[in-house]
Amino acid sequence: MSMIRDLRAAVVRPSRVSLRKDGGTYDATRSPAAASAVVDCAVYRDGRRIETETALTPHEAVRLVRRDGGFVWIGLHEPTEAEFSGIASEFGLHPLAVEDAVQAHQRPKLERYDDSLFTVFKTIHYVEHDQLDANSEVVESGEVMCFTGRDFFITVRHGGQGSLRALRHRLQDDPELLAKGPSAVLHAIADHVVDGYIAVADAVQDDIDEVETEVFSPGRKGAPRGSDAGRIYQLKREVLEFKRAVSPLLRPMQLLSERPMRLIDPDIQKYFRDVADHLARVQEQVLGFDELLNSILQANLAQASVAQNEDMRKITSWAAIIAVPTMVCGVYGMNFDHMPELHWRYGYPAIMGITVVICLGIHRTLKRNGWL
Repeated sequence: MSMIRDLRAAVVRPSRVSLRKDGGTYDATRSPAAASAVVDCAVYRDGRRIETETALTPHEAVRLVRRDGGFVWIGLHEPTEAEFSGIASEFGLHPLAVEDAVQAHQRPKLERYDDSLFTVFKTIHYVEHDQLDANSEVVESGEVMCFTGRDFFITVRHGGQGSLRALRHRLQDDPELLAKGPSAVLHAIADHVVDGYIAVADAVQDDIDEVETEVFSPGRKGAPRGSDAGRIYQLKREVLEFKRAVSPLLRPMQLLSERPMRLIDPDIQKYFRDVADHLARVQEQVLGFDELLNSILQANLAQASVAQNEDMRKITSWAAIIAVPTMVCGVYGMNFDHMPELHWRYGYPAIMGITVVICLGIHRTLKRNGWL
């Protein structure tokens, strides 16, 4: 809440964001040698980037847009509260949206304010691994927050993944699309994020197929019992993180594709339908992953239970066989003077022979019934 009070008062007190000589910005409370949160700041007019001799500061970019038209696109990476407060006051961003953008760890969503849209995307990156085990990290998540206005577009990125540099260059190579304004950038980012989901879903499918094959492989030896369950559970946790990124985003994409919005160009709105369709397909895949992993886990536990039952049957069978000589030895180990066959010359071999025959008979019977 202190941040909201600071933002509301920003219009009447100096900003704590200072300008660097190279055109970047930095928090005045930080060391001047610290890296700026501003990754890129550019003005676009008629779909083309306005080239300047030096890098533009956000304040200079705003003045240029308001004087000559076009829109400004500012990209930030993990800004501090002080770094973002000056930009927020410059564009009149809502304090609640600014607080969410700085603090991160937000649920994917779309919020509409008077003069801007605030959109949260969760980026998902597949972590390559040589072999899947119970401690493998399969997916890594980040966040991209987007502020869309009439003449500005601001991205706030959190996490080491999800760089938008290549996307910006690709858009700059398509002036006709970029001429549609900030809504074209919003669509490009949404499409970029969802395309990332599709790639990750394909990679996760390969991991699940690998685990499924190993679980149901007949005669697999050498693997410690219970190792598959650990890997399956780890995959379920990673799929859950994937699901948290995909499922909440479906409703915002449907709103952007179906409901007319003042800040979204009608021509661009049509393209959001394609993004929403792709996202729905990914959601179905993720839900299918969860159900499939549940089935594989149950099958693995059932296999472990069957293996334990087989072990118990073998132990019980050998115990039954050993019980015969144990009983005979117990009887003839009693210290009585008058016992049958005690002084008989052929007593010992006869008893040993009878014991072996009985044991062999029990062994044959148990093996015929599948216990051994």
